[in-house]
Amino acid sequence: MVDSGIEMATRTSSLFGLHGGSSAVRLEAAPAAERISLRVHAENVSALSGALGVDLPVKPKTSASANGRTALWLGPDEWLVIGEGGYDIGNSLMQAAANSGALHSATDVSHRNVAILVSGPGAAAAINAGCPQDLSLKAFPVGACSRTIFGKIEIVLLRTAEDAFRVEVWRSFSDYAFGLLAEGARDAAL
Repeated sequence: MVDSGIEMATRTSSLFGLHGGSSAVRLEAAPAAERISLRVHAENVSALSGALGVDLPVKPKTSASANGRTALWLGPDEWLVIGEGGYDIGNSLMQAAANSGALHSATDVSHRNVAILVSGPGAAAAINAGCPQDLSLKAFPVGACSRTIFGKIEIVLLRTAEDAFRVEVWRSFSDYAFGLLAEGARDAAL
């Protein structure tokens, strides 16, 4: 990696050290991740997919993962792209998008969002304590994602396994989201 001379501030997650749940649900903060909010027209989706190393899904409520990156379809020309493993200036999502040569809009939202991992047999019930979305496997299968509401806040929800979800939330609402999930986890255990 080339030394760019740029030093990135390290921000401690607003959820650092938090974990919880119940006998039916496990709650934990997800590891640090890089994120971009990406807007691109249909004719440039292929170029951005190639540059990012993950196919941008083009069907509603779907996601795709490859090379440590996950792309979540949020709208006809909008995706949230998550890169696991933190922020690497030499291999960043922003740099990859810029190198695509395609017209697009990419905004680094790495420090805006945090994620809560919700797993266990009561995971869907814990989320449904504040989210009206049908989380049955038939309606919301593994890999499904959506922008939705949770209590009084907006979240992006991704089903990562039959009994596991990733809840992306703005860091300023993360305490609220974690608290509401903890209440839902307790209820799911009853």
